[in-house]
Amino acid sequence: MVVVSVSGGKDSTETAFRAIDQVGVKRCKFVFADTGNEHELTYEYVGHYLPTVLGANVDVVRAEFSRQIAAKRVYCETVWPEKGVPEKIVQRALRVLHPTGNPFLDLCLWKGRFPSRMAQFCTQHLKRIPLDRYLLDRIAEGFSVESWRGIRRDESLHRRNAPDRERVAEGYCIVHPIADLTSMEVVAAVRARGVELNPLYKLGMRRVGCMPCINCCKDELLEIWKRFPEYLAIKREWESLVCLASKRGWSTFFTDAARDGETEAELFDRLCIDGRVRWAQTARGGRQIDAFRLQAPPACSSVYGLCE
Repeated sequence: MVVVSVSGGKDSTETAFRAIDQVGVKRCKFVFADTGNEHELTYEYVGHYLPTVLGANVDVVRAEFSRQIAAKRVYCETVWPEKGVPEKIVQRALRVLHPTGNPFLDLCLWKGRFPSRMAQFCTQHLKRIPLDRYLLDRIAEGFSVESWRGIRRDESLHRRNAPDRERVAEGYCIVHPIADLTSMEVVAAVRARGVELNPLYKLGMRRVGCMPCINCCKDELLEIWKRFPEYLAIKREWESLVCLASKRGWSTFFTDAARDGETEAELFDRLCIDGRVRWAQTARGGRQIDAFRLQAPPACSSVYGLCE
């Protein structure tokens, strides 16, 4: 059995079709890890469009953190006071430490912070662990399993030496069928099949996944602010909740090192959702508002040439 992890993005879409090309759709399983932080267009693409063009359903897995949140409540009640955490901070955390049912938010409530580039625990807890559990369940059912993943070597330095195929200790093989392709080659391959890409690619998004991703670039954040301000409003609400669950009393969706002489209040103002949006509106250097950048975006704005 070939299990393909699909995200709604171009790379996993082409990977899914290559799996079908090689082993046939009946020997494939497609699975989507729902982080709880996806755009509605991605849910529509994965839940309705992809099953139609693939000729198979897409299974959905979601992480769940009620046990961890319950354990943190006990920790806050018993250990925080011993460590000198003020009672008002303890009680404030206890008020919000309840599962919401949203995997991304519940993960951050448990951790008392948002993921960062240096501690990108969102990928591990929201994708890798649920997907690994799905794979192990298939093995427990008696299947010999391969996990096909849409990894490209040109994505990052971390992935530049990704093997075409490797066997892992958990008992299955990982296959990277598009490892040698560039992003534009993947786009061309999907379009050559007569398959539509996720609509977000025509709306200024370089990547498809979390809305927004903690690693989104300046231009992408600006596009989100212009096109999907409601998603940033949700993250603003999440910031307020995670701040209450944090021992230090504050947390921001985006993270960065403090500047010399910068106070906590100034750091929060710079890195919170509203602060990063202000930065996204500026010209190079991040100091002066760029009126050109504030203009309404065109109906189609694709970095992959999909508007032609």
